Amino acid sequence: MFKLFQKRGLVIAFSSFSLLTFGQGVSGTGQIIGGDNRSITTAVPFLAIVPESRGGAMGDVGVATSSISSNDTYWNPGKLAFNEKDFGFSVSYNPWLRKLVNDMSLNYLSGFYKRKKEEALSVNMTYFDLGNIQFTNQSGEKQQEFRPREYAIGLGYSRKLSTKLGIGINLKFIRSNLSGGFGGSSNGVNLDARPANTAATDIGIFYIKPLTIKGTSNSLAFGANIQNIGGKIAYTNSGRRDFLPGNLKIGTAFTHEIDLYNKITVSVDFNKLLVPSPQVRNVQKLAGGDSVDAGGNLIKETYLADKPLFSGIFGSFSDATGGLSEELKEVSIGSGLEYWYQDMFAIRTGYFYESPLKGNRKYLTLGFGLRYQVFGFDFAYLVAQGQNNALGETLRFSLVFNFDKPKVDENTITE
Repeated sequence: MFKLFQKRGLVIAFSSFSLLTFGQGVSGTGQIIGGDNRSITTAVPFLAIVPESRGGAMGDVGVATSSISSNDTYWNPGKLAFNEKDFGFSVSYNPWLRKLVNDMSLNYLSGFYKRKKEEALSVNMTYFDLGNIQFTNQSGEKQQEFRPREYAIGLGYSRKLSTKLGIGINLKFIRSNLSGGFGGSSNGVNLDARPANTAATDIGIFYIKPLTIKGTSNSLAFGANIQNIGGKIAYTNSGRRDFLPGNLKIGTAFTHEIDLYNKITVSVDFNKLLVPSPQVRNVQKLAGGDSVDAGGNLIKETYLADKPLFSGIFGSFSDATGGLSEELKEVSIGSGLEYWYQDMFAIRTGYFYESPLKGNRKYLTLGFGLRYQVFGFDFAYLVAQGQNNALGETLRFSLVFNFDKPKVDENTITE
């Protein structure tokens, strides 16, 4: 199964939260033995990849930007009820890690429908195709071919609590089939590989305040979204279950209308993984197989993934070996800028930063958007820092369709 895990390693390393340094030792318990890379890895990392092009062109931000498409379900289900349109859908295509492989892609389909001025329902599906895999045994002999796939299907609800405040929830079913039932062995123990299934939820809140500055219309928005909180996932009968890429996203956006034709938005998002941090210890192996630390004390090694779900989530704010300094390094930052002309043409750019200790993802993003009547198109391009960075030249394409219903008088609690 080597080639499967080799390709899976690429996804974990470059698609989620880590650019792994293979020169350091990492124990099977999640303990890092020496080294300075303390990247956090999870199961189903495709859930952490930005699937659409508007936010992807703005430095991977979107929790507090204005709601202009059904893709907002990914960023913050709490803001979807603020969309001025009545219903719509979007489809996005992302060829993934195309500098390394040519058959991986992330695809995203979403739609929404406003039942009332203050309520919106949504559906969404993320589909990740890892391309063809040739399975081999320990001797390198070919066994079978398989095309691993993962997907998440979600249903969402968004509601305005007032003209300024909204909340939302997105429930999703997740399935990850990486081996097609083709098993293997570890330390002489046969493993029964199987597709993994679980469920998760996103919970978002959105607040926007109109502002008038020197006679111009502006707005200041704040958003927060707790993503991918759900049951841990298992791929084999080994008993080990891994965390989902739970994430706390907090951000703000300021929109300034320069005049009737031009407006600009500046936005910043902060992300914190709600997953246990890797533990760093100076470990010495004894002849009997036990481990002792530098002081000669016996270490009972346990898998970080064995932590209970909520213990791991709440503990993720204080479990880093380096204390508060390392905890702060686990916060990644995205910043974005968007300019609109007549709400028809947009130019976007942004920058994403992650600490070198926690993955070292650093990249500039560029893109544009078009809107004409019910149709829209968004494009994003990623320029990664560092030579031979696998995330370099990442492309994202999104088609957006928004529609209005015939207008009728409607009384709502927010008006």
